[in-house]
Amino acid sequence: MARLASEANVPIHVGFIVDGNRRWAKAHGLTTFEGHYRGYENLKTILLHAFDEGIHYVSMYVFSTENWSRTKTEVQYLMQLLKHVLVDELQELQDRHIQIVWVGSRQHMKPSLLKAIERVETITKGNTAGTLVLCLNHGGHREITEAVQRLLGDGIVASDINEAMIARYLDHPEIPPIDLIIRTSGEQRLSNFMLWRAAYSELIFREEYWPDFSERAFDECLLEYKKRQRRFGG
Repeated sequence: MARLASEANVPIHVGFIVDGNRRWAKAHGLTTFEGHYRGYENLKTILLHAFDEGIHYVSMYVFSTENWSRTKTEVQYLMQLLKHVLVDELQELQDRHIQIVWVGSRQHMKPSLLKAIERVETITKGNTAGTLVLCLNHGGHREITEAVQRLLGDGIVASDINEAMIARYLDHPEIPPIDLIIRTSGEQRLSNFMLWRAAYSELIFREEYWPDFSERAFDECLLEYKKRQRRFGG
């Protein structure tokens, strides 16, 4: 995947591991559901701020392939919340010319949610103000595995497979590598997030829970990114 030129050292692609909604809720005496809803509200705030700062792609890790192990009621609420975003927020995102693409597995996903995702992708295709990459039912290992399965399904023999070829079979291969990954809540790991595109990402770990991660905090991350010298193995 070709790397785009960056203006004024602004990252082209920022990935967020949005962590800490449940702990934020517990700390404030609120329910887990309220924590997730506040997390969604903040996701929207940070997303729009990122595009205002000139970032082209924002990947939000909202539900992993491992999150199905959570309680049934929590998973159902999260899926309903995500469907609400796709249905009820669509017009505003369209008005702002934001494109939405989905990176994730179809396994376990309900047909109604898949239909909503497909509709959003179709309607927002071609929007140019920025691209939200919705990492829903996503896992880096699974994305690479399914890419190889599709590749072999097309009859490509093992001896012809190379890195560039695998990249072309990832979900939405037009999405460039991630320049900067930000994880909230004090945890310091990738948790299977976009492993192929994260190969040379700069990493910043913040102590705030996601609902408390502000536009100012994001600006601090961008300032830290600008100070770093990226080497790409050199």
